[in-house]
Amino acid sequence: MKFSVKNEIRSADIPAIELAMKSVDGDAKVSVDVDTKTVSVDSWLMPEEFFVAFDDENYDVVIVEA
Repeated sequence: MKFSVKNEIRSADIPAIELAMKSVDGDAKVSVDVDTKTVSVDSWLMPEEFFVAFDDENYDVVIVEA
């Protein structure tokens, strides 16, 4: 699944984003692309389940690929 982040992402934000996604699914594979402001998550969970984790980190996201 892929999320588009409406906020600015800096390289320093990557560890916090990865940790937030892994708080939802510890086995998730997370990839953050700072240039395109996208976060890809390889998980068996539904994309909507990750919204709370993004919200907790103050990121506004939309699903671009389920």
